[in-house]
Amino acid sequence: MSPSLSDDRPLYHQLADSFAEAIHQGTLKPGKRLPAIRRVAQTRQISINTVLNAWQLLEDRGLIEARPQSGYYVRSVLPAVTPPAPHRARIKDPSSEKLDLIDQVFAAQNHPDYINISLACPQDGELYPSARLGRITASLLRRSPDLIGRYALPPGSERLREEIARRALHGGMSLTSDAITLTHGCMEALQLALRAVTQPGDCVGLESPTYFFLFPLLASLGLKALEIPTDPQHGLSLDALEMLLQEKRIQALIAMPSAQNPLGCCMSRQNKQRLATLVNAYQVPLLEDGLYDELQFDWPLSPAVKSFDSDGWVIYCTSFTKTVAPDFRIGWIAAGRFHEAVARLKAVSSMAESRLLSETLAEFLANGGYDHHLRTLRRRYAANMDEARGLIARYFPQGTRATLPRGGFVFWVELPQRVDTVAMFRRLLQEQICVTPGALYSLSERYNHALRLSCCYPFDERYTWALKRTGAIACELAGLAPGNDQGLPLRPQTV
Repeated sequence: MSPSLSDDRPLYHQLADSFAEAIHQGTLKPGKRLPAIRRVAQTRQISINTVLNAWQLLEDRGLIEARPQSGYYVRSVLPAVTPPAPHRARIKDPSSEKLDLIDQVFAAQNHPDYINISLACPQDGELYPSARLGRITASLLRRSPDLIGRYALPPGSERLREEIARRALHGGMSLTSDAITLTHGCMEALQLALRAVTQPGDCVGLESPTYFFLFPLLASLGLKALEIPTDPQHGLSLDALEMLLQEKRIQALIAMPSAQNPLGCCMSRQNKQRLATLVNAYQVPLLEDGLYDELQFDWPLSPAVKSFDSDGWVIYCTSFTKTVAPDFRIGWIAAGRFHEAVARLKAVSSMAESRLLSETLAEFLANGGYDHHLRTLRRRYAANMDEARGLIARYFPQGTRATLPRGGFVFWVELPQRVDTVAMFRRLLQEQICVTPGALYSLSERYNHALRLSCCYPFDERYTWALKRTGAIACELAGLAPGNDQGLPLRPQTV
């Protein structure tokens, strides 16, 4: 891939990203020497300084290393997480201890004095188009000051629903505005869908590991959880799912086929098509969580499972909280054959979303440069992921493994088995560092040695110190040396 004239980033960033992609795809393997700097400069028709800056960026991301009088080489990358061992799926309820731990983690994540390296809520103001949204809101109020003086009534902003239907084409979905219901974020969309398709006592299939707030959500609705093995690279095990469907053990399924939280994996197009075929054949609703779909690193986007839905059994849920405006809390749901039931539940629970915020978002989607904004986010998160993985390879215990996500900004780290990450979480709280232990992402004990980490923060001195310190504690608990022990700086001062 050559630097593009249409890309507004510095050439060295473009060059670094092209070589990072080659490393991730296996074209440049660990231990392989990079082409000579002068040769790259001549081939790409760029300056030697541009190549040097690109190589420095790749070094910072932990992808290459300089060897004196020899050149630059691809580093031994952080080992990938291996697929889980086969296990019998069992129906379980979250224990009170598990729910208490979720509360403790959530409280720590919201503590203003803690350095958070795990919360999946971007904290850098540059990641959101706040100024642009503010100007649009002000303009709308000048033109229509009565917007805040009228009730927002179902089904909500028609203009926003039209813009959503237009954008859904990127995910392969052919929707009309009438098929879309606006919701208060993605979690309300999932809740409405569950209420529409299940009864108390029903069993819902979940990926394992999965987003931990699904456990209390199911419990609040009187539903059981059944975990289904999920491959860290390929996603949900469709063979295991098909067996459960044949045995009629689940009445609904929740899955995140693209940029899955917490693994970051994306199912292949073929597997997505098979998943749609299965749920339609067995007439079991799939609640497709598409929260990170637009943050996939590959373009064009991998299509949603909903795009293969033949008879309306796939319910697509998502929101704009991770890409545009967290505080707007605007999501949407395309519920297929369950549309009317979901729309009625929305009307009697929270009526409709703010007219002013919905119109602001609609204007931004139509004319605010959303696609340019998304391209910037994808590049930023992909680079952050590389840099974080590089730090983990250097400072975490030998034997640590991590996923290599294809989108979003969270990834999964598995430490040596002897490390209890709940104990590690409590130890780090004493140093005002917050991580999310893997025990939250399953009702079993399979992930007690794992962590979910997040790369949606500025990679400043505080963040990198916290990541290095987390690695040091992990090394201590494991009784193992880090990949490359450089020592740790003193805790940075909060400015």
